[in-house]
Amino acid sequence: MTHWTREGSLAEFEGELEQLTQALPRRINADPEKVERGLAKLVLTLIELLRRLLEKQALRRIEGGALTPEEIERMGLTFLRLEEKMAELTAHFGLKREDLNLDLGPLGELL
Repeated sequence: MTHWTREGSLAEFEGELEQLTQALPRRINADPEKVERGLAKLVLTLIELLRRLLEKQALRRIEGGALTPEEIERMGLTFLRLEEKMAELTAHFGLKREDLNLDLGPLGELL
C-alpha cells in the first residue's frame, strides 16, 4: 500500500481503495458454529499466552529461590490442571494446540 500525501493523486487513491474493497467479502457469513469456534480460538489463544507468561515467571521465581517447596508443588498442580482444561476445551471446539496462535504480520507469530 502506498503512503498518500497531499501531492498524491486522488484517482490513484480511489483505484487502490477499489482494489482493497474488492478483496473484502460483499456479505458477512455469520455462521453461528464458525463464530463460536472463532471466538473460542481467540479466547483459548489468549489463555495460552497468559499461561506461558505465568509459567516463565514461576520458573524465574523458582530459580531465584523465592518459593517454598509447598508453593512450588501448588503451582505445579495449578499448571497441570490448566493444561488438562486447555486440552479438554481445544478438543471440545475441534481445535489443536497449533491452532492457538495469531499471525502478527511483521512481528511474527504470537506463540
